Amino acid sequence: MDLKGYFTKAMRERWAVGHFNFSTADQLKAIVEAAAEVKSPVMVGTSEGEAKFIGYDQAVALVRSYQNEGHPVFLNADHHKSWETAKTAIDAGYDTVLIDASRLPYGENIAVTKKVVDYAKSVNQEIAVEGELGYLKGESRIQEKVKISPEDYTKLEEAREFVNQTGIERLAIAFGNIHGIVMEQTEKLDFELLKKITAAVPGTALVLHGGSGLPAEDVKRAIEYSIANVHINTDLRLVYHEALAHELDREPEQTTPYKYLTPSFEAMRDLVKQKLELFGSAGKV
Repeated sequence: MDLKGYFTKAMRERWAVGHFNFSTADQLKAIVEAAAEVKSPVMVGTSEGEAKFIGYDQAVALVRSYQNEGHPVFLNADHHKSWETAKTAIDAGYDTVLIDASRLPYGENIAVTKKVVDYAKSVNQEIAVEGELGYLKGESRIQEKVKISPEDYTKLEEAREFVNQTGIERLAIAFGNIHGIVMEQTEKLDFELLKKITAAVPGTALVLHGGSGLPAEDVKRAIEYSIANVHINTDLRLVYHEALAHELDREPEQTTPYKYLTPSFEAMRDLVKQKLELFGSAGKV
């Protein structure tokens, strides 16, 4: 089954495809092994910074190696914020791309997003494109506070037009979610807005970015209300970093990478398994 098929199935059965970011080969391996163990499809993503670090062509080659082994893993260009970087990912052979022009004025967001959709389809009709509407604040790290307000949320009256004008297949929305983890505030998702957006764009897969730090019950409720894709990044970075720091502290003389990286790999793999089970995608392959 291709990615579009999995999203169709997820929306019909009310579960979500998990999306996890990586910037090294061992992180990618941890994600794929976790998905294989619980028999789940999975999306893996590189932001612009992560793609620059690992290399666009290299990321594609690594993911292709797992696809050739039969793993339902799909590579996404996550939060690519310009036409140029989105084109780079498409030309490199990414399976899907998120063109995030959400910081631009609404009309410019439509124009850039549609340009990416048109180009992607001219290259390969199977490339799926995601757009973003609403301003998702925060960064993929621990933060004290992130100031958000309903003004940042996806506007219901724009959602249907945005999907129709651009031709996207997935829509990333802002309804109280943020990037990263906050220590001095509680994220509060606007489920009523989510329900209204769902009704406004039937057939479009809705995406929850900023899944790290959200209570499990909120994630489950969002999926029940039709979120079909959940992004996790900060949680992965934290467990990877903490396990690595602990291992280097425990054995400071160790210089063999595959030895001191193994605990980080295992911690990341275990967390991905937990998230996939939470999202309801386990056993869907």
